[in-house]
Amino acid sequence: MGRLVMKFGGTSVANIERIRNVAQHVKREVDAGHDVAVVVSAMSGKTNELVGWATEASPLHDAREYDAIVASGELITAGLLAIVLQSLGIQARSWQGWQIPILTDDAHASARITGIDGAELLKRFKERKEVAVIAGFQGIHQPTGRITTLGRGGSDTSAVAIAAAIHADRCDIYTDVDGVYTTDPRVVPKARRLEKVAFEEMLEMASQGAKVLQVRSVELGMVHNVPVFVRSSFDKPEDIDPHGTPPGTLICSEEEIMESQVVTGIAFSRDEAQISVRQIEDKPGVAASIFVPLADASINVDMIVQNVSEDGKTTDLTFTVPASEYTRAKDTITKAKDKIGYKAMDSATDVAKVSVIGIGMRSHAGVAAQAFKALSERNINIRAITTSEIKFSLLIDAAYTELAVRTLHTLYGLDQA
Repeated sequence: MGRLVMKFGGTSVANIERIRNVAQHVKREVDAGHDVAVVVSAMSGKTNELVGWATEASPLHDAREYDAIVASGELITAGLLAIVLQSLGIQARSWQGWQIPILTDDAHASARITGIDGAELLKRFKERKEVAVIAGFQGIHQPTGRITTLGRGGSDTSAVAIAAAIHADRCDIYTDVDGVYTTDPRVVPKARRLEKVAFEEMLEMASQGAKVLQVRSVELGMVHNVPVFVRSSFDKPEDIDPHGTPPGTLICSEEEIMESQVVTGIAFSRDEAQISVRQIEDKPGVAASIFVPLADASINVDMIVQNVSEDGKTTDLTFTVPASEYTRAKDTITKAKDKIGYKAMDSATDVAKVSVIGIGMRSHAGVAAQAFKALSERNINIRAITTSEIKFSLLIDAAYTELAVRTLHTLYGLDQA
């Protein structure tokens, strides 16, 4: 017997038929003797509908009321799943975020979890073998008592946090794919599913464009050492042995991976924009004059490249921001022009970021050099480069994204045999 958290996303609970399928997955684990907590998202498309209603009511709406509206989607799913489980003879009840409680800060629409009291869940496991069906994506801010939401993908974060709070053996993330792949199979048909991925690698993959898991959920798993298993909810529940290892990908500590490849995966993101600030006086504080206003505007800056002119008197600074923040970032820099003292500003939105990730890169030299050579042979120009211990990222023209990903995927031996 063990203790599991099972998380089901929107496509897995899209209608009553799919919710009945989810209930069968839960029943399988309950019948195997496990204590089970289930975290659910809103039914597919429901959150977008709720956001649309809030925006239609008023484009400039109170963030606290926005949270009250969008948090309702998960409540519906949790109640429906609890009803279906009860009809199967399983003790179950639904829980809203505030009832557990899941405590958060007051950053509405993007709140961070500050604590979870899992005592009542553990008590009910012991006394009633009761399945907890928990509305994901939401919590409560104390002392205001207002409902908060965790941002898009927040149900993943809820699930991992609850797994840590109740000392679960594993957190299973059920989704519409059967694991984490070396890259997007829609771009590279030869991409293969990974059996195990280290937390650090998954953190990089998620932050660099892979959509399988939310970044904060991976951070929580790493901090609390909660193994996270990504698996498909579309596998037939009756075909899965609850005591075996079904198809999927285990996100775990590096120590659990016996032999790692040099490169684990290739991530990419087309959600990028490039801004270049030209001919700034090269003196202390110039970078701060650019990036402090961006930080104050809560605009996340990613890649940064600085080039000093031949005479050493001026410098150019190039950086990237999310495409959704492109206009705000340009406006922020324009407003700070007098303080920065730049002569010109160039920008582009037709760019993409391709990232090569792998813990094996720590002990292998020349990994990035191979990529530079392979891309040059394909006439793909590199606009900017950033590196870390287990990753390097390249900024290229968006038109070459798929060619670059396929080239690098083959270069590092990630294609299926």
